[in-house]
Amino acid sequence: MSYTENRHMQIFHIRCGDTRVPPALSIAEPDPPQFDGAPPAAPSADLADLFRRNRPWLLALLKLRAPRDAEDLLQETFLRASRHRLDEIRRPRAWLAAIALNLVREQHRRSSVRVPAAETDGALPYEDAGSAAGQDEALLLKQIILSLPPTLAEVFVLSRFEGLTYPEIAQRCGVSTKTVEWRMSKALAICAARLKD
Repeated sequence: MSYTENRHMQIFHIRCGDTRVPPALSIAEPDPPQFDGAPPAAPSADLADLFRRNRPWLLALLKLRAPRDAEDLLQETFLRASRHRLDEIRRPRAWLAAIALNLVREQHRRSSVRVPAAETDGALPYEDAGSAAGQDEALLLKQIILSLPPTLAEVFVLSRFEGLTYPEIAQRCGVSTKTVEWRMSKALAICAARLKD
């Protein structure tokens, strides 16, 4: 069972009131541990209570912003919330709303950037990758990316071509999200300057 599937099962068990939920996985672990037959740990009572108290209004908010994916975004909101110490959160409603709305934005950004592979036949999404102009643009972009400093190029490729979010890139690169934001803005500025030349 993958990490994501396991986390979804935890939320499902919490939602159903089942106290026999698999132990929470550390976000730092690259591969989740295999089930060893030991009885699973119970979920945090605070998280279960937070879920019960805030589920209705948060689901209504998500249905306004992303009606088709509201349930999935709700689960992902609580998955992300489970990674934090709940006793340190002073305003849980505002905090949950911020997580949920960030997920909606992230989903919208990903869906607007991605071009289905069937439409491009595996080619880069330029004018017409088979045309001379499209090939020139693809070559120019490749040269610009290769000329970037390695740390900037890595962040740029992970964000623009692999579709990772800044927190996912930060985790993969072992840096803070702010560092990823800075590197991305620097990479974009260099690319824009070189495209003008």
